[in-house]
Amino acid sequence: MASATDARYGHRDVSDQNFDYMFKLLIIGNSSVGKTSFLFRYADDTFTSAFVSTVGIDFKVKTVYRNDKRVKLQIWDTAGQERYRTITTAYYRGAMGFILMYDITNEESYNAVQDWATQIKTYSWDNAQVILVGNKCDMDDERVIALEKGKHLSDQLGFEFFEVSAKENIHVKQVFERLVDIICDKMSESVDSESAMGGGGKTIRFTDSVPPIQQKCSC
Repeated sequence: MASATDARYGHRDVSDQNFDYMFKLLIIGNSSVGKTSFLFRYADDTFTSAFVSTVGIDFKVKTVYRNDKRVKLQIWDTAGQERYRTITTAYYRGAMGFILMYDITNEESYNAVQDWATQIKTYSWDNAQVILVGNKCDMDDERVIALEKGKHLSDQLGFEFFEVSAKENIHVKQVFERLVDIICDKMSESVDSESAMGGGGKTIRFTDSVPPIQQKCSC
């Protein structure tokens, strides 16, 4: 059944070019933590257990509604391997939000989180919002990173935290919804701040140009 929001924006569904905001989001983290599976579960509600390493960078688009606003999400899936780092970090610029992912069954991916967080600070803008995500929580028998350890690290970094499972579709939608909410809240704070300054503040740009796609994902 269509919601009031759907009805209100129903005439816009004909074209995906109509939206109130566009948020550029990046999913980053070590190779094989499940970034591509996580994106496909959210965007297409599909999952495959076959692992195919992302080559360079790829993206999907999904439109959501938040407070009667049509928000177009441009979600970029990045390669985790070091050899693609120059390509992927070029996409950090203009990103509104990041999902920083590790694999709860892989200690190396957890230990790399700090380095990824440093890259966000180095290559993205100051107001970029980040959620730390521990993927594969369905594999509890193979867990090497305790839930409390993930929470502790997120507290240290100042990020919100979720454990998820792309395979079992646990907390996938919630992560994206929360990230959109955080970005929207930050936007509201900025608008309020600008109003208090009599409109003299700097206007946040919600879209930004991105480098041309070097290579497409092979999965």
